Amino acid sequence: MTTLFISDLHLDPERPHITDLFCRFLEDEARGADALYILGDLFEAWVGDDDPSEAGTLTVEALRAVAAAGTPVSFIRGNRDFLLGEAYARRAAMRVLPDPSVVMLHGRPALLMHGDTLCTGDVAYQAFRAHTRDPAWQAQFLSQPLNTRLAFAQQARAASQEHQTGLKDKGTMETITDVAPEAVAATLARFGIDTLIHGHTHRPAVHELVVSGRECRRVVLGDWYEQGSVLRVDADGMALAAL
Repeated sequence: MTTLFISDLHLDPERPHITDLFCRFLEDEARGADALYILGDLFEAWVGDDDPSEAGTLTVEALRAVAAAGTPVSFIRGNRDFLLGEAYARRAAMRVLPDPSVVMLHGRPALLMHGDTLCTGDVAYQAFRAHTRDPAWQAQFLSQPLNTRLAFAQQARAASQEHQTGLKDKGTMETITDVAPEAVAATLARFGIDTLIHGHTHRPAVHELVVSGRECRRVVLGDWYEQGSVLRVDADGMALAAL
């Protein structure tokens, strides 16, 4: 049996073909899996569990069907959907995991993360992240009318695009928005685990590295902007593949 890992789908009404692809993936391969892990950024934006997007409605129904068919679904919040709450998770029949989390894969532990906390070189983003993860900020934000929250999401999206454009202009996009090697090494050393699986950077690859004398592996999941991407793990090993 196979365990599936995906991330960075960025489901959005502007890209309905990706939502359709995801629903087909859930109806087909995911129903026969041992488990499905979604490591953040399931949605392009999420302003609260009353978000009215069609993608959210289709996804909750498809995820609930997968869970009902016997495949447990787990989710780690990303930088785009960090406000996804327990109410939506219950409707989707999926479990919300802390970031990071440790799971067992065929008798060996693996560390799961969204991955944004590893990008310590992006100081501006890390400051924004710390601000918006504050429970008081989230409570105040979620108390606002839906239209106000949707407008904020649009502004935040535009600001993110402007930030990335500025990094490209400076020639620092590739290094600033990727993980910091020292952050990866420190995280693996702290947990004493030799396999890390994460998303966020949209750079699918398997990296071999040595941490504190241990041979380790960092698996980066791909995004779903143009096509699907999945990591399959079974007793014979793991493989990244496009859909």
